[in-house]
Amino acid sequence: MIDVATEAGRGAVIIRSRPLWQIRLLRGLPRYLLSALAAAGIVASARFAIAPPRPRLLAPAPVGPEPADRAAEGYAALFARRYLSWTGSEPLSSARALAPFAGAAMEADAGLRLPPSGEQHVEWVEVVQAREPQPDEHVYTVAAQTDTAGLVYLTVSVQRQADGSLALAGYPAFVGPPAYGAARTRGQLREVTDVALQTVVERALRNYLAGSESNLAADLTGDARVSLPRLGLTVLSVGHLHWAAGGGAVLALVQAQDGRGVRYALDYEVDVARPAGRWEVSAVQMEPNT
Repeated sequence: MIDVATEAGRGAVIIRSRPLWQIRLLRGLPRYLLSALAAAGIVASARFAIAPPRPRLLAPAPVGPEPADRAAEGYAALFARRYLSWTGSEPLSSARALAPFAGAAMEADAGLRLPPSGEQHVEWVEVVQAREPQPDEHVYTVAAQTDTAGLVYLTVSVQRQADGSLALAGYPAFVGPPAYGAARTRGQLREVTDVALQTVVERALRNYLAGSESNLAADLTGDARVSLPRLGLTVLSVGHLHWAAGGGAVLALVQAQDGRGVRYALDYEVDVARPAGRWEVSAVQMEPNT
């Protein structure tokens, strides 16, 4: 194809020769671009209709208290035991026992001054309360049963240092016990009226407390995991059974007696299922694998 153009200023005519396909391509290029964009839009719409994009879910922030630092709890309990165990005539023994806890920021004997005579022994200690005044610092309330002062409560501040080691964050302090209240009832619960279920639960509890694993197995589901108590007990009576909130478990008040004649009132939660028309037990009070 031949293009004819007039050269400006001279009035001359210039004839240029171009291939016909180039001219057609240039003239049809806008139409081709619009068609391509339309096709891309159709493909995108189909893709979103068939497999819409899924929103990215952020990992939920941890809810609830931080997991307990068992090592720090043990450190506080060990210090409390050594701090409260002493013999007045042997002050150096007490100082040596406390020296690993003291360090440069505390007196070598943790500020403990003993009388010239007398002694005190600790029968047991237990961490009963914890708080975290600042990151990496825990203040534990330790209950300690002593043979002379009786039951005392001691707060011990423990800090986890940058290298992961534990250290006291200050001197201990004697405090009172945490607040306690009277026992509370469970509220209104639905009573179990199914006689077959009552029979299975009572029989399972008798075999469970007696430690009769083979007899108990007859009332367990195939995937049940049960850990039998080592203290063999004889069931004297099983009170009225009630459904736990939400169903799926039965609550039972059991009167039992050990071989020494000591009687106990015990509350049990028994998970039950009915896989093949027969009531079976899937757990008793606890999950051994958790």
